[in-house]
Amino acid sequence: MESDAYDDLDRALVHALQLDGRAPFSRFAEVLGVSDQTVARRYTRLRTTGALRVLGLTDPAAVGEVVWLVRVRCLPDAALPVAEALARRADTSWVHVLSDGTEVAAATRVASGRDSDTLLLRKLPQTPRVVGVSAHCVLHEYYGGEQNLVNKSDALTAEQIRRLRAPVVDRSKGPRGPVSAEDRRLLDVLARDGRAPPAELAAATGWSQSTVRRRLADLRADGTLYFDVVYTNRMFRQTVTTTMWLSVRPSELAATGQRLADHPEVAFACATTGTKNLMASVVCADVPALYTYLTTRIAELPSVRDMETSPILRRIKGPGPLLTPPSQVPWRAS
Repeated sequence: MESDAYDDLDRALVHALQLDGRAPFSRFAEVLGVSDQTVARRYTRLRTTGALRVLGLTDPAAVGEVVWLVRVRCLPDAALPVAEALARRADTSWVHVLSDGTEVAAATRVASGRDSDTLLLRKLPQTPRVVGVSAHCVLHEYYGGEQNLVNKSDALTAEQIRRLRAPVVDRSKGPRGPVSAEDRRLLDVLARDGRAPPAELAAATGWSQSTVRRRLADLRADGTLYFDVVYTNRMFRQTVTTTMWLSVRPSELAATGQRLADHPEVAFACATTGTKNLMASVVCADVPALYTYLTTRIAELPSVRDMETSPILRRIKGPGPLLTPPSQVPWRAS
């Protein structure tokens, strides 16, 4: 489907699902001013064509995990096989082929206190065509997770957002630690389909549907579980996605990171270890728009001492499990 195949209702539905991924279609219909059947039909069309997925994901900090960003430099003929190998791992997400096809980037999560060198580096594909590997610990996230780029769109009005927003999560108790085996079965299903019906979740867990609903509410309330929407960037006429690595004075890191988070082009921003201590994922309409962004908003950040940009050539894996075999993923960033 091309960008002109999507309309304002499609975009509004994406935003609504990001605000509350498991809300009933009747609630969306009431706020959007259409029928339940229209919402259901639109959602089914977007989901079956691969334009939209709702995922139930766990917050790393809530379950005592640390996120690392891995950069793998390869010979040109090795980048795709390495990316596909990383994508097949259960502990990776956001696997991309970058730049001129010689770099692979991925995020991976490890339990706090585990040997990160063993988990991140030694288990990467052992091939002489890999010429360099670096790993950067995510120290602080300024934007991302349950905060999606669609939240910065004008697809919904402020009043619609207020009516649809999910309850605020109470994070005052801190990390809850690793999830139980019983919860893991529930979360594994939600990671593939955040709107899986209670009957399917009950079958996967062996619980009653009432127990499933209660456990879902508990996991959302304590910040363990959140819902994210993955959608084609063409729906919002965004065609260029770029990874930026910036070097910022430590005294200005927090303020600069927050300013980045407020930019409408920024889908993700975090502080990391390494010589480039601020990383961001930027989505623009086209190459001229990216140039304008770099020469205006980024140029206006006085604390930025150095910057590296790497356009995303191909997304192999997004935030959830790999559902499509890597060889069948189309060659595009969206």
